[in-house]
Amino acid sequence: MENFSELNKPYNPKDHEEKIYKLWEDSGFFNPDNLPVSQDTSSKIQAPRFCMVIPPPNITGSLHMGHALNSTIQDILVRYHRMKGFKTLWLPGTDHAGIATQYVVEKELKKEGKTRFDLGREEFLKRVWEWRDKYGHIILDQFKKLGASCDWSRTRFTLDTEYTKAVETAFLHYHKKGLIYQANRVVNWCSRCATSLSDLEAEYKEEEAELIFIKYPLAPSDLSRAGLREVEGFDDKPKYIVVATTRPETMLGDAAVAVNPKDERYKNLIGKKINLPIQNREIPIIADDSIDMEFGTGAVKVTPAHDVADFEIHERHNLPIYQVIDEKGRMTEEAKFCVGLKTKECREKVVEELNKLGLIEKREKFIHNIAKCYRCDTVIEPLISKQWFLKMKDLATKAKAEVENGNIKFHPENFAKTYLDWLSNIRDWSISRQLWWGHKIPLDGVDDVLDTWFSSALWPFATLGWPRAESRGSDLETFYPTQVLSTARDIINLWVSRMIFSGLEFTGKKPFSDVIIHATVLNKEGKRMSKSLGTGIDPLKLIEEFGADATRFALIWQAMGGQDIKWQQEAVMAGKKFLNKMWNATRFVMKQNENYKSPYFAEASQGKQFTISKPDAKEKINQDILEKFEETKKTTEELIKTYEFGPALHLLYEFFWHDFCDNYLEESKKMESAETSETLLYVLTGTIKLLHPFIPFITEAIWGKINKENKKHLIVESW
Repeated sequence: MENFSELNKPYNPKDHEEKIYKLWEDSGFFNPDNLPVSQDTSSKIQAPRFCMVIPPPNITGSLHMGHALNSTIQDILVRYHRMKGFKTLWLPGTDHAGIATQYVVEKELKKEGKTRFDLGREEFLKRVWEWRDKYGHIILDQFKKLGASCDWSRTRFTLDTEYTKAVETAFLHYHKKGLIYQANRVVNWCSRCATSLSDLEAEYKEEEAELIFIKYPLAPSDLSRAGLREVEGFDDKPKYIVVATTRPETMLGDAAVAVNPKDERYKNLIGKKINLPIQNREIPIIADDSIDMEFGTGAVKVTPAHDVADFEIHERHNLPIYQVIDEKGRMTEEAKFCVGLKTKECREKVVEELNKLGLIEKREKFIHNIAKCYRCDTVIEPLISKQWFLKMKDLATKAKAEVENGNIKFHPENFAKTYLDWLSNIRDWSISRQLWWGHKIPLDGVDDVLDTWFSSALWPFATLGWPRAESRGSDLETFYPTQVLSTARDIINLWVSRMIFSGLEFTGKKPFSDVIIHATVLNKEGKRMSKSLGTGIDPLKLIEEFGADATRFALIWQAMGGQDIKWQQEAVMAGKKFLNKMWNATRFVMKQNENYKSPYFAEASQGKQFTISKPDAKEKINQDILEKFEETKKTTEELIKTYEFGPALHLLYEFFWHDFCDNYLEESKKMESAETSETLLYVLTGTIKLLHPFIPFITEAIWGKINKENKKHLIVESW
């Protein structure tokens, strides 16, 4: 039986959390192979399995509030299932983060006055590996501070030898099926990173721009007055059609002007030609159903080399291609009088020239979304580039069906629409990147690498040993499919959808059954947190000041089902007070049981299995609290099973603070007895078990005080 001197002091997480995490790691219980047989399962029956994979953080990353919330949610589920007797695996790992990591190392080189080209590919990659070995583990160490009970012995990295084999196998499989091809297409191009990006990797930021209305004169051969008098935008001299654009520099690469065939204003002009200003070449006026009659003038300039939608119009109408912007973001020879200029410089020169020619009708301020590189914030230039693509139509159809037929469920369910909408309007996936750090593309003579998301799409099964682990008893057989994925809403299409179609394609099975989309943690004003703008909150500082349990408490306390959490620091203080309440209540209950020489303590002191049976209470006050506890236990379990973690924590808080402490514990002082002391201990230890997945450190610490001689850790106690 423990002496209570430490319980006489206020609870200080710094006295416990580091020691307890080491106790868990040393126990080996994070590894499912070391878990004791479930108390609810006979030795003849295989224990049920539960597996989650951690969304692999970038090796360049550090713990932020989104990570902290998601890690806590996952840990709640993992600890709950472990206590329920499941053979539980939470598999961790990191992503090589192609663009991000290369960018970081290139910035380091810049301080030395060097570029990656000065080093050469082999030496540069050596530097990146050195950087990864030095810094790549930091974020996983930060997860440990939060209490994440991952099986660190199974930690994976997307550039591990075995994982690389899985990526190569996937690529060659797709290629053999004819789903992977090379083509010249318009892609999102970052001139700073010198690589293509997928549509989903472009970050759109609102900026003020000018919408410039440009007059495109009709070609001399089409200046017939027939049908033109009623056409809006035309007068007697000269005859012209007006287009509106925010990027006048791209007009140098125009191949046509397009209108909607249903647009009455322009029906008599379809098939005519205009004389492209400045370039002085004739281009046609064409009809295409994709044109929005409501935007601008309803007449759209078509620049196939520098706009995805325009490229698709080019394919439908067999238009020529004029590339006027190169991979360095400068104007090409095709741009003629702007050759060699940056795009912004060319824009100014084009507008100046159009003004001289009297071809600008008007200019309007316009707020629109500018596509920028998600890593370096450079404005993206759509341009023609030869890339590898993955055909998406059939893969998307199968992935949609899994959600539509209920095999995979989103929580909250409205996020299924985000998933289905994207898959319903999907383009072929540009999977090649012009980087050095990453998975080299098989069959590629120019040494491009695969999009980072191509490799992370294999995460749920490649981490478990696919394609080599087909043997009986392997991790792949034991733990795949996984059960639950918890992640952020901004990577539903980048990652979740791709894991689903990859799992179906390579294993014939869905990779998980449930997808939890956790809330976004905003600052108290409701804005996205940003370290660079000073509006971020560092969870590591919260852990340092208040402890991991109080931080976890605050995160889950505020996760009440909405899509956003406006961070309230008061929730951390509420958590801290709750921990002290638990500590003080434990001291009282233990003293009561010591006074009445509890048989449970006697058993523990003799090294016997420490079990606390439900008291056969005769007193109504004891019967009432036992009934309330059983009701709380049942509801808590129902809420965890439906992923309502915030309501579950609120329920446990209300029960422990008010029903147990404020009411029952205070009343029990008036009627001290062996029955009451045993009821106090039974409800306390039962509630500690229920709270363990949410606030694991203090619950393990309290369990150690109650059950010191037996040395059975709470982490593997039966729920």
